[in-house]
Amino acid sequence: MIDHDRLPAVTLWRPTGPTELDLVRASGWRRWPPRLPDQPIFYPVLNEDYAIMIARDWNVPASGAGYVTRFEVDADFAARYPVRQVGGDSILELWVPAEELEEFNDHIVGTIDVVHEFAGAAGG
Repeated sequence: MIDHDRLPAVTLWRPTGPTELDLVRASGWRRWPPRLPDQPIFYPVLNEDYAIMIARDWNVPASGAGYVTRFEVDADFAARYPVRQVGGDSILELWVPAEELEEFNDHIVGTIDVVHEFAGAAGG
């Protein structure tokens, strides 16, 4: 068995809302939940500032709260997924097909950590 905690790792961020975060918490902070049928891709991002923007500007209006998580993945495994530039120079994502998410989860090194939290206005 490969000891993924001893391999070189790449740091990724994932902006998320409260529902997905609850599922990550239920996994012991080790796995991302399966994608929904209308979500063919799991896309962690390569830039903390981009993750903050999504959590604050998209997740908060959509669900009342947004979170930025940080986690590491075995670098050799992560290299199988091309980096996608989806906006400016720093708007970078890995696109993991939904059907490969379980294998991706198997290559997470350590835990998934919440590094930023954003909430909507009180009462709104």
